[in-house]
Amino acid sequence: MTLEAYRGKLALVTGAGDGIGAMLARQFAASGLRVCVQDIRMGAAELVAQEIGPSAFALGGDVSDPESLAAAAESLKVRGETLSLLWINAGVGAGSPVLAGKRNTIDWAFGVNVLGVIWTAQAFRPLMDPASGICHVGVTASSASLRAPGGDFPLYAVTKHGAFAVAEALSEELARDGIGTTILCPGLLNTDIWDGGRARPERFGGPRRQDPSISGPWRAAKDPALMWPHIKARIAAGGGYLVCATDGGETKAILEARLREISTSIIEI
Repeated sequence: MTLEAYRGKLALVTGAGDGIGAMLARQFAASGLRVCVQDIRMGAAELVAQEIGPSAFALGGDVSDPESLAAAAESLKVRGETLSLLWINAGVGAGSPVLAGKRNTIDWAFGVNVLGVIWTAQAFRPLMDPASGICHVGVTASSASLRAPGGDFPLYAVTKHGAFAVAEALSEELARDGIGTTILCPGLLNTDIWDGGRARPERFGGPRRQDPSISGPWRAAKDPALMWPHIKARIAAGGGYLVCATDGGETKAILEARLREISTSIIEI
């Protein structure tokens, strides 16, 4: 089903105050959808909604807090809104190690990147009407979920493995209701995820700002909008996996090598 069928329908994108989420919000609006721009930073969400125009509006809420999302969903229900497209995108970059990681950082990273996918789906799925035949859910994971979780950002990689697993479980459950799911795994892109701590809630230790000197690799990376034609095509195909790698084939080679290693370790007992 092409996006043409979604014209005039409502799409909700979480973490849409900037980065991939803002790109998705803009592209959905350009495709004729009304857009709910959701972000924990209400001011950032409002700016994106204002840029889009009258077809968009902002919505606050913390994806790591189920009560916060339930209240946000209730506000849409009171308005009489029905969702046709939900994109669970909110995510944070946590460069922390696992063994020596601080509890606040670990709780926050899992709260947003893993539990946030679950709480968002639970809050907003009831606003979707599968009987309409026009429903789709997207989940932004990461190409890091296809590699062994380590490297420079081990905690981030671990949580994105979790997000990928939750997305697969959601896909199976949603399929029973006739709702397709796209699992998006982007590579390194020009976003502000490197400074995700700027939106950390007080219960996780409050905002943290990273040294801008670490932003170089992200600033030099490709624009998230390059993924849009592929995302649009995947929605039209009814969903599935979409890996938008940006490393010249490294992700594919690493994934294939990892799968071979796992396969050769299997012993039937």
